[in-house]
Amino acid sequence: MNGESLVDPELRPFLANGPSVGLSAASLADARATAQQYFEQQGMALEQPRLAVTADMNGAPPVQLRIYAPPSAGQKPAILNIHGGGYVLGSAASIDGLNWQMAIENTVVVVSVEYRLAPETPFPGPIEDCYAGLHWLFENSASLGVDPRRITIMGDSAGGGLAAATTLLARDRKEFLPAGAMLIYPMLDCRTGSDQDVQPNPTTGGFVWTAQDNRFGWSAMKGAYSADDDRVGYFSPSLTRSLDRFPPLFLAIGALDLFLEEGVNFVMRASRAGVSVECHVYPGAVHGFDLMGETALGRQFRLDRRAALNRWNSRFG
Repeated sequence: MNGESLVDPELRPFLANGPSVGLSAASLADARATAQQYFEQQGMALEQPRLAVTADMNGAPPVQLRIYAPPSAGQKPAILNIHGGGYVLGSAASIDGLNWQMAIENTVVVVSVEYRLAPETPFPGPIEDCYAGLHWLFENSASLGVDPRRITIMGDSAGGGLAAATTLLARDRKEFLPAGAMLIYPMLDCRTGSDQDVQPNPTTGGFVWTAQDNRFGWSAMKGAYSADDDRVGYFSPSLTRSLDRFPPLFLAIGALDLFLEEGVNFVMRASRAGVSVECHVYPGAVHGFDLMGETALGRQFRLDRRAALNRWNSRFG
């Protein structure tokens, strides 16, 4: 069952005409080129972002950051936004237009991390890159006109998984902690789509990002890592032993997304750990639904995201 009859009618033209992934080692180069072209069409950048580079941290090389800062008076909130792509696709540069749009609509400074991709750089490289970006944002908040109390971490798909992992790493290293973690259809559980899947759902994963794609992405990210030590929660956040002291959590996902079960389970674990949680499951929505043109579901998602950001930021005046 692929759930086609359950898909929101506004999304069906995209699924009929949009690109498919079909990831494998042989197709990776073509998939990267296709993804780059697709994301560049999602929104034209108003101007080039400012560029910055992190310091060397924890053995990782410097990481390029892209900064989108709309003009406004006073200290602003900020978002560290981590792009998606199954850990193997995409780039921060390809979503300049989307990041400018988010910066202007929400009057925030957005910083995006050009983290290294798997399989060339497997775990823990991409997570250390994102942590370096978050560290840089906190350290440079004053020069950016950013209120360090109002820094949110955000990511979609693999970027959502990296956002969750980076938040766990920040919690455990005790240097700083974001005001909230905003996870958009996050890639959290390395078991999903495999024979170790905790709770397979026959109506999810039929579109855009499939179980085959997921197995490839996680295998590339894993590399030679054994996934059996105390770092496993940073690799696959669903496997973290505890979500205690996790910041307020917002999670948005489509009802037909392969990641539905793992996402909702993560929210429920966070709730049981005493975390403030907000979860939106959008009916008829598939993976990446918010990028499929101007639809009612996409508009509702942006409204929900903005409302959550406003609530978090209003705690600090």
